[in-house]
Amino acid sequence: MISRNGSDVTRGEALRAGQKRVAHVATPARDSRDLLLYVLGIDAAALIATESEPLTMEEVTRFDAALERRAAHEPVSKIIGLRAFYGLEFEVTPDVLDPRADSETLVDAALESAANARRILDLGTGSGCLLLTLLHRLPEAEGLGVDLSDAALAVAKRNAKRLHLDRNVRFMRSDWLEKVDETFDLVVCNPPYIGECERHALSDDVLLWDPKEALFADEDGLAAYRRIAPTLGKALSETGTAFFEIGSGQGEAVFRLFTAYGFGDITFRRDIAGIRRCMIVRR
Repeated sequence: MISRNGSDVTRGEALRAGQKRVAHVATPARDSRDLLLYVLGIDAAALIATESEPLTMEEVTRFDAALERRAAHEPVSKIIGLRAFYGLEFEVTPDVLDPRADSETLVDAALESAANARRILDLGTGSGCLLLTLLHRLPEAEGLGVDLSDAALAVAKRNAKRLHLDRNVRFMRSDWLEKVDETFDLVVCNPPYIGECERHALSDDVLLWDPKEALFADEDGLAAYRRIAPTLGKALSETGTAFFEIGSGQGEAVFRLFTAYGFGDITFRRDIAGIRRCMIVRR
């Protein structure tokens, strides 16, 4: 516990004590700060200016509770219920994958290659972060997000409403393209692509708190691509383009899967680490 009496600990002292409490996680200083900002309802600049102010007992209790959850490897985003992605804030829950910086590579590629898209499909929409980010940047476009999880779809719908994009988007329960009978200029997808054999390499932050169905795809991580490749053509307009996030080292295998179904124009986009992260598929 940070303190037995809220009046005897300042915001600055609580911040430093919190850092020690979560010293075993990857980013203890940032996580302690972000949780304290959440509890206090202020921004980083305000915290710096008020470090000498004491915490109330209620603030101590809430900060202690948040630190306890983080110490158990629950991600900060799941504790506060929000995650920043591409300049926007998305609600996240245990029912959806935490949006990650890797996926911003896909958004970059889609915005550069399909800036004139008017109809967008997001396969496995989860929180809706890909689709809603694109709709935010392409205000004339309309979108459809599909997911097999009703709980994930509920999160995506709330995110659409909080971002004032609910008039531009629809959501539907579907097992990938099973119930999709329309064509789209732009298809985006961040499917599960981690092989069961890689489970041991995941951090507890991911393994314990992200939905397993959004992470794992059979032993080799390619199951979702195998499901999507045979029917992708029916969802693409004549000039449509699809963007898939892929795992490190999966480029050649996924390339072969899609070329086997007649897709001859396939390129890749690398992330900031130089890894082929996004596969771009054109007719």
